[in-house]
Amino acid sequence: MPLIFIVDDLSTNRRIYSRLAQSIGANCKVVSFADPASALAEAEKTMPDLVIADFKMPLMDGAEMTRALRLLPDGGEVPVIIITVHDDYDFRIVALRSGATDFLLSPVDHVEFLTRAKNLLKMRRQQVVLRRWARALERRLQSSEQAKVQMLRDNHERLIQVIDTVPAMISASDIEGRLIFTNVCLARFAGSDPASLAGRDLSSLFGDAYAAKSRELDATVAATGEAIPEFEDEITSHDGRRRYFVTSKSPLRNADGSVSGVLTTSLDITDRKRAEERLHHLAHYDTLINLPNRTLLAERLDIELKRIEATGGMLALHFIDLDRFKSVNDAFGHHVGDQFLKVVATRLSASVRGSDIVARLGGDEFAIVQPDIAGEEDAIALARRVIEAMRQPFFFERHELKATASVGITLCPRDATTADDLLRNADLAMYRAKSSGRDDYCCFVDEMRRRAKGLIALESELNLALQRQEFELYYQPQFELGSRRIVGIESLLRWNRPGHGVVLPAEFLALAEESGLIVPINEWVLRESCRQARAWFGTERSRMRIAVNLSSEQFRKQNVRDLILSALDESGLDPGNLELELTERVVMANIETMARDLNELYELGVRFAIDDFGTGYSSLTYLKMFPVHRLKIDQSFVGPLMTSRADAAIVRAIINLAHSLGARALAEGVETAEQFCQLAAEDCDELQGFYLARPLPAAEIAPLLAADPLSVLAHQDAFQPGQPHEARSVAEPAILAEEPR
Repeated sequence: MPLIFIVDDLSTNRRIYSRLAQSIGANCKVVSFADPASALAEAEKTMPDLVIADFKMPLMDGAEMTRALRLLPDGGEVPVIIITVHDDYDFRIVALRSGATDFLLSPVDHVEFLTRAKNLLKMRRQQVVLRRWARALERRLQSSEQAKVQMLRDNHERLIQVIDTVPAMISASDIEGRLIFTNVCLARFAGSDPASLAGRDLSSLFGDAYAAKSRELDATVAATGEAIPEFEDEITSHDGRRRYFVTSKSPLRNADGSVSGVLTTSLDITDRKRAEERLHHLAHYDTLINLPNRTLLAERLDIELKRIEATGGMLALHFIDLDRFKSVNDAFGHHVGDQFLKVVATRLSASVRGSDIVARLGGDEFAIVQPDIAGEEDAIALARRVIEAMRQPFFFERHELKATASVGITLCPRDATTADDLLRNADLAMYRAKSSGRDDYCCFVDEMRRRAKGLIALESELNLALQRQEFELYYQPQFELGSRRIVGIESLLRWNRPGHGVVLPAEFLALAEESGLIVPINEWVLRESCRQARAWFGTERSRMRIAVNLSSEQFRKQNVRDLILSALDESGLDPGNLELELTERVVMANIETMARDLNELYELGVRFAIDDFGTGYSSLTYLKMFPVHRLKIDQSFVGPLMTSRADAAIVRAIINLAHSLGARALAEGVETAEQFCQLAAEDCDELQGFYLARPLPAAEIAPLLAADPLSVLAHQDAFQPGQPHEARSVAEPAILAEEPR
């Protein structure tokens, strides 16, 4: 029954290691100790077959405990596994000298733990078998000289048979290094037989380098008379196969106790070593394109940073993001996307020097470490080569794909001196390049870091804004040209940000979209708008409507149909008084799932408007998939209406399209009398903008709804349809109040 000692001052570790050790076999006995002293005391009574100990323990560490164990009777050959977080060469040497047999890195891989423990127990069993035979031999030799001779002969034959069945290379050599004995396993590895190897030198079997190293260790055993604990060794077989072994060396003594030779035992651990190398490769290289991954990049970047700190110099870190890579996956599938990434890796590698490091961070993100540069110009030159390489067409399965890259650049030590800070800086610079139009590079400046910190603070405040009721709604009237009356009111969000005053949506909505906060914010806008509209319009359906914008995130994360019905039921607002404004991007991103829900809401009376019409997707397919009551002409077309023939033609086309579909056209962003008159001449149905009315708090809207339309739209008499535009004399509306936009 194998006896295993677990030594660790942490109870959690003792419990985990004990369970793992117990799983080796039902006949294993596992005893755990909280301190090395207790384990050593127990070892004096009963010597274990395997010791698994933590390196770092109070009072006595794993190395000290191992040295103490080696001094105990029969403790010199007990295998000891040290578990540690250290993984450097110097530590291994120190631990080996203390007598450690093997190592495991914490946290421990369970498969590796069991494999190493089983191998060492197997070797221990072989050592025990050999020791028993040796001791039995000694006892029987003492009976009589004749019996001794016969027993020696018999046991010698039996011992040889036992040794030949052991799956380890075993040999005995004299003080001069000549082989006295070899077992079948070693002879086969050397391509010979045991009898032919007697008297030969190791250099004739495994080469001069291995023989010299072995003779040096044999000399140490002969000089000290002590065994050398297991160590890892690499040996090449007669047919050129390189194998890894765990080797131990023990002294062979004459009757007078003097050392006459050395017994060497080597257990093949090649499969374990290859598994370790495979795991190391998987942990440090990207499995798809075999480039260094983020972990290896960080390690090599740290090496370069330490070199710069010690000797000076400069390096650049490039953060590369492929523009619109998702569309490749969506259009052609992940198989083509993977091939695409492999070509990207090849092009990046071809763009750099041999000393540069190219890594894949994940997805469509790559990085390049560019050491030993003279200045920013070298970094920019590489970024331009990368961008140009990415611009070249990609050909896959008869498809020609075009892609570009956005590159962020940061320098060490100018911008930062740590790997984390450099990666963060390069990431910020890359996003600046992407937001500036993509297919470009950008060098990091401190303003980016300040802006990033500002966005973090803004997101934190946004999280609290709903709880603190800091949001409020302003409302902008929408006028019907035919009746000169207010027929709709659009809800517009404002944020009373502490210390900043009233903040417009342009300053925080993009961050709200990115962080997902737009969902609860828009839900609040919807419910508050319905509640306020109910207070203005009553419960009966009227020509009036409240217009509320919906985000694509709501369709992605919420059941919009149920949300709308809940808001209407909660407020008591008639569905016919609610108009939902959707952009073309929102519609096209969710077209299949949206069409069913929107048609159900239409049956209840809810109306729909396409906001910013003409600025999104060019496809008009969605216009026939669900009812559209209104096309809103974006202010980017209305603004240059008087100076651009193209914009005027677009406005005219949108109005005609709306009328052809049985819908109405509403122009937003109307800011001048000329725009007002031109839109009226083009037969636009409804207008909205600062020229007519600025966004107002709810309290200021109610009087406008009750007022005579002539007092609201003061200039209506100045416009007479049919007059040439130049003859129109238009006064400012009474409610503009000369407030700048």
